[in-house]
Amino acid sequence: MLVSYKWLKQLVDVTATSQDLSETMSTTGIEVEGVETPAEGLSKLVVGEVVSVEDIPETHLHICEVNIGEETTQIVCGAPNVKPGIKVIVALPGARIAGNHKIKKGKIRGVESLGMICSLAEIGYPDAVVPKAYADGIYYLPEDAVVGDSIFPYLDMDDEIVELSITPNRADALSMRGVAHEVAAIYDTPVHFEDPVLTESNLAASDVLSVEISSDKVASYQARVVENVTIAPSPQWLQNLLMNAGIRPLNNVVDITNYILLYFGQPMHAFDLDTFKDNKIVARQAKAGETLVTLDEEERELTVDDIVIAVGDEAVALGGVMGGSATEITDKTSRIVLEAASFDGKTIRKTSGRLNLRSESSARFEKGTNVAELGLALDVAAALVAELAGGEVRSGVVKAGDLDVSDIPVSARLDYVNKRLGTTLDYATIADVFRRLGMAVSGDEESFTVQVPRRRWDIRIPADIVEEIARIYGYDKLPTTLPNEAGTAGELTPMQSLRRKVRTLAEGAGLTEVISYALTTPEKAVAFTAQPTQVTELMWPMTIDRSVLRQNVTAGLLEIVAYNVARKNQDLGLYEIGKVFEQSGDAKTDLPQEIETFAFALTGLVAGTKDKVDFFNAKGIVEAIFDQLRLAPRFVAQADLPNLHPGRAASIELDGQTVGFIGQVHPGTAKAYGVPETYVVELNLTAIEAALTPAQPFTDISKFPAVSRDISLLLKNTVSHQEVLDAIAAAGVKRLTKVALFDLYAGPGIEPGKKSMAYNLTFQNPIDSLTDEEVAGYMAKITKSLTETLGAEVR
Repeated sequence: MLVSYKWLKQLVDVTATSQDLSETMSTTGIEVEGVETPAEGLSKLVVGEVVSVEDIPETHLHICEVNIGEETTQIVCGAPNVKPGIKVIVALPGARIAGNHKIKKGKIRGVESLGMICSLAEIGYPDAVVPKAYADGIYYLPEDAVVGDSIFPYLDMDDEIVELSITPNRADALSMRGVAHEVAAIYDTPVHFEDPVLTESNLAASDVLSVEISSDKVASYQARVVENVTIAPSPQWLQNLLMNAGIRPLNNVVDITNYILLYFGQPMHAFDLDTFKDNKIVARQAKAGETLVTLDEEERELTVDDIVIAVGDEAVALGGVMGGSATEITDKTSRIVLEAASFDGKTIRKTSGRLNLRSESSARFEKGTNVAELGLALDVAAALVAELAGGEVRSGVVKAGDLDVSDIPVSARLDYVNKRLGTTLDYATIADVFRRLGMAVSGDEESFTVQVPRRRWDIRIPADIVEEIARIYGYDKLPTTLPNEAGTAGELTPMQSLRRKVRTLAEGAGLTEVISYALTTPEKAVAFTAQPTQVTELMWPMTIDRSVLRQNVTAGLLEIVAYNVARKNQDLGLYEIGKVFEQSGDAKTDLPQEIETFAFALTGLVAGTKDKVDFFNAKGIVEAIFDQLRLAPRFVAQADLPNLHPGRAASIELDGQTVGFIGQVHPGTAKAYGVPETYVVELNLTAIEAALTPAQPFTDISKFPAVSRDISLLLKNTVSHQEVLDAIAAAGVKRLTKVALFDLYAGPGIEPGKKSMAYNLTFQNPIDSLTDEEVAGYMAKITKSLTETLGAEVR
C-alpha cells in the first residue's frame, strides 16, 4: 500500500515527520517498507511554455522555442505531440533527470539545444502509470502552471510516499481512511473526513435500473445512476494521487472509482448504461462454458465457480476482478452506472488465481472490505462524478441484499489481559486505548466489552483485544518477565533428529551439502523414479524448466554436478536432504504427499588419492550411515532401475521394503546431463524413520575375549556378497558377532566362472570364554550352510 503523506495529513492531524511516522507505525503493528520522495535526485526541472515549433527536414525532430520565465531558449525535441502553446516539463542545462542523467548543452543534427523537454518516464514515472495520451510523448502541464516555476508542486512530486507492508490480518489499512484511523490511534488525534455532499435530481434511479442477486457468494450489490456526464481527463490533483499510488489515470469517471478504491478500500466499477441490453442487473454465478472479454481485451472462459455481473443474461463484468470491454466507459459515454458490492473473498481469490488475473480490486475483496461504508463509498463516488464530470445523479440507490453493519461486541477480562501481557493495567487505561482506536467500550475492573466497528474485521476474540491493547499502549512499556507456568519443553521431532544425524554423517564422509530446485521439468521429475506417480503441475509456471514438483532428488544433483564439471571442478561429493512429492490422488485437487529424502552423488577422484570413485565408495557411505542408525540394509542387484547402469545398480531394502537405490548413472543419461562417470544414492528418510528402533539401554562390554577365524570360499561368479551373508546368517550361530569380507579374487589359479571370497568371522560369548571346540562347531555349521545353500567349496 502506497500512502501519500500529503493526503494523509489532510485526513488526520499529524505533525510528525514521515521518518518518525515510519518508525512509530513499524513498532505498533504495520511495518513500513520505506519512504520515497518522487522528486529526490531530480533538479533544475521547471515549467516551460512552447512558443514555436519548427521541423528539422528529413528527421522527426523539431526546433522549439520555449519560454522558461526569464528568457526564451531553444530546445531540440523529438516528441510527436509537441506543439505551440502547451506548458511542458523543461530540464535546464545542468539538470538531473531519472537515472541520474545530467542534461548538458549540445548540438543535435547541427542545431544547438539548450535543455530538454521531458516526458513523465524521463523524470522517473514508471511506464505503467503514465496516462495513455502521453505514453509516447511529452507531458502537458496544467494551463495555469506558472512559467519558470519548479514542476514538483504541480505533479505532487514533493510529496512523500510511505510504503506499507500490509499483512492479511490488517487489510483495513489497504485504504487511506483505514490508515488515517491507525495513525489517529497512534498519535491520539482525531480524523477529518470531509466528504463531498451528494445532490440528487428529481428522477429516480429505479425508473431505469433494477438489481437482483442470485448467488450466495454476493452479500450485497448496490448501484447509482448518473446521467449527462462528460468524459474528460481528470483534474491534475486526482491524476497526481493515482500516479503516486501506482495507478494509471484514464478519465474522470474511471479515475474516481480508483480514487474510491484508495480512499475507502472499496472496489468499484463504472458501466456505460447505454450499452446495456436490459434495465436489470443480475449478480449470479457464471454458466459452464460462458465467456467474457475483459477490459484487457482478453477473452476469458468462465466456470460455475466464478461470479459475474449480467445484463440481459449476458455477462458484462467478472465480479470483484475486472469489468468487461463491452460496457466500458468511453469518450462517448453520457450515462453511467456506479456499482459497489460485497463479494465472497474466497471465490474472488480462486477466480483471480485460476485466470491469473490479479487486480487492486481482487486483492481487497480477497482480504476483506469495510461493509459498513459500502453505501457511503458509493455516495461519495456519485458526488465526485457530479462535481468532476458534470453529471446529474438520479435519486435513490438501486440495491439487493442486506448487510449487517452493526458493531460486533467482543468481551475480555482484565486478568486475562494482564496475565498475557505481564502488566497491571486498570480499566481506565484499557478504556483509553479503545477511545483512541475509535471503539466504544463498557465494563469495570473485572471485565469489559468492546464494540468493534466493521472496519476492523480482524478483531473477533479476546486474544485480538489483547493485541490491540499491547500495540497501542506500547510494546516498549510491557515489562520483561518470564512465564509463570511451566512451558512446553522444546525438542526435535524424530524427523528433525534423523535429518541432523544423516547430515552429520554425510559431511563426516566428505560430502558437501547443496540445495537444488524442487520444481523441474516433467521429464526430470520422474527420471530416477522406479514407480512414478502423476506429476503435480504449477497452474502458471514462469518457465517449463520449473513447472512440476520433483519425484526424485537425483536429477537436481546431476544438474549441479554438470554445472561444477563445466567449470573444471571435477572431483565432487555432493548431498542434499529435501522433499520429493508423490501424487496419490487427483493432481488438480489433492495435495501431493511430501517424502523426506536424502541423496548424494560422487564423481571424479576419491579425496586425497588418485583413485576414481566407484560403486563401493558410494556403498561404503551408505553402510556407514545405516550402521550409525543401527539398521541393517540389504543391497539387491537390479538391472532395470531407471537411468542407472544395468550392471552397477542395486535397490536398498529394509525388512523387505525398498527404501532407496544406489548405482552408476547410465552412460546415456550421463551424456544427456553433461556429467562424467557418476555414482548416485537416494534414500527415503520417511521410511527409514519408521524403521528406527528406540534407543537400546547400555550393555556392559564383555570381559571375555573374542575369537576370530578366516574362511576362504570358492564360489560361482554369479553369487553375490549378500547371498554369502544370508547363508552365514542361516547357520543360526548366536555367538557370531561380526562378518567382514577381506579378499576377493578371480584369475589365474581359479577355474573359469568362479571366484574366491575370503571372510573374517568373529565370535564372542558375553558371559564366558569360548573354547576351541565351540568355535570349531560354529565353523562347521557355517561351512555346512554355505555348502548346501551356495555350493561353496572351502579352500
